[in-house]
Amino acid sequence: MSLFKTRIARLPVDGFLLLLVCTVALAAYFPAHGAATEQVDHAVAAAVSLLFLLYGARLAPRAIWSGLRNWRLQSLVFASTYVLFPLLGILLALLLRHRLPADAVTGLLFLCLLPSTVQSSIAFTAIARGNVPAALCSASLSNLLGVVLTPILVSQLLPAAGGGFSLLAFEDIAREILLPFVIGQIIRPWAGTWLLRHPRLTAVVDRGSVLVVVYAAFSAGMVAGIWHQLSVTSLAALLAVDLALLGMVICMTTQASRLLKLPTEDEIAVVFCGSKKSMAGGIAMAAILFPGHAVGLIVLPVMLFHQAQLFVCAALARRYARRSPRSSGLMAGVGVL
Repeated sequence: MSLFKTRIARLPVDGFLLLLVCTVALAAYFPAHGAATEQVDHAVAAAVSLLFLLYGARLAPRAIWSGLRNWRLQSLVFASTYVLFPLLGILLALLLRHRLPADAVTGLLFLCLLPSTVQSSIAFTAIARGNVPAALCSASLSNLLGVVLTPILVSQLLPAAGGGFSLLAFEDIAREILLPFVIGQIIRPWAGTWLLRHPRLTAVVDRGSVLVVVYAAFSAGMVAGIWHQLSVTSLAALLAVDLALLGMVICMTTQASRLLKLPTEDEIAVVFCGSKKSMAGGIAMAAILFPGHAVGLIVLPVMLFHQAQLFVCAALARRYARRSPRSSGLMAGVGVL
């Protein structure tokens, strides 16, 4: 058994991706029908609420405010996440609207409107020996703002697909995302330290919630017959577009950091926080923002981008880490974290 686990660990494929593939296969062969669909919807709502409750309980407001002092770094990350990405998304949507299924194009633009990730942004910044405190601030602030900014951007750029920013959609966001997050912040003085000592719990909820939402999304897609709309060629094209999008943003954030003459540690934080998109938050929001749609095809670009950013950023982090070590307070901060 230990030999089997060792071989699995050496595979060049993220273990979570294998779980996602298995979940998609489960939805393909055993989609939810009739009364089971309602039960799955309740499970999705509960999983999303629990996810954002834990995010709120773990996120220290002090970390956000301390990192805001580095305004050039924070401005670059914000501009990449909520200005550069949406502009590239609009351009891609215009170029591909007659070449890919409409929901896939919607998914590409929706991907570009999402906030950054928290865990992988910080992890890759630490591996690359970058400015971890600033990365923590940037990723956390991006997620906090994304709860409000992403639905607003969806309402302005995808009104036909998302049904507009209706009062009902806002109520769903407030009930399933904002309220649990606020409750998490309230209970943080009592639960935050315990959660930090048990990161596995958050990881299980994080990944488990994604799997539940993915099953619901792809199950609905199977019932609606969305896979008849997507060929193998279109799937390969989606992956190629995701890789091109990621490459463009990494290049642009790197060049912008160097034009502003940021320290290498700050450049690392900008590149890793500014090029990421949150699959967990994105899939959760898609279930709320696209009512009545076969969400499976919409979130597919998000899932493909997630895996692409893991592979590409892992290689980039190792490349940064090979640079000559320099003594600095930021490196000491990495050790503490």
